[in-house]
Amino acid sequence: MKTINIAIDGPAGAGKSSIAKEISSELGFIYVDTGALYRTIALYAQMHELDDQSLIRQLDDIEIELNFIGGTQCISLNGENVTDDIRTPEISMGASSVSAIPEVREFLFELQQKMAREHNVIMDGRDIGTVVLPDADLKIFLTASADERASRRYLELQEKDDCPTYEEIRADIIARDYNDTHRAIAPLKQAEDAVLIDSTDMGFHEVCEEILSLIRTRLDLDE
Repeated sequence: MKTINIAIDGPAGAGKSSIAKEISSELGFIYVDTGALYRTIALYAQMHELDDQSLIRQLDDIEIELNFIGGTQCISLNGENVTDDIRTPEISMGASSVSAIPEVREFLFELQQKMAREHNVIMDGRDIGTVVLPDADLKIFLTASADERASRRYLELQEKDDCPTYEEIRADIIARDYNDTHRAIAPLKQAEDAVLIDSTDMGFHEVCEEILSLIRTRLDLDE
């Protein structure tokens, strides 16, 4: 039986993860956060103080598992739950760097495609519609202005003791946008057949409803 694959691409802080989670829950699909996979590789590199070549040599020593507990995706690195550890600005920048390494992308590519072959999935990332799932049933490119994305991330991190300033978060987002769109391997770009959604002036539930409507209309899914 053919599975249904939905790809959501877009820049850092566009809300892809939270929106994909919500939609997956609504449809009963599996949510695959590919950014979390790259963050986990970045965390491993940081923990072991590895440069790119050293990281490449140690890829076979890395075991990543995606588990779904109570509908929530949890990430394990060599048997240790690192779900919270990978959600820091430093690891975000590291993820942008390691994602430009061809050997890292190849290492994670099969894991992502295997999940898409075996489950109905909503997968988000930077190159899902262009590289990982080029034949996805529906492709969405979700974006928002850098100012809006920085404001959302600042509100999200505000309650943490070590919360960066708004200016630092905005600078980080702009740097990640540049890195993601200028990398030599699988740069961030909108697939030709992707639907563009600019959420700058949209609320969370408004974006979810628009995407759900697209899915149900285009894929003829019952509510």
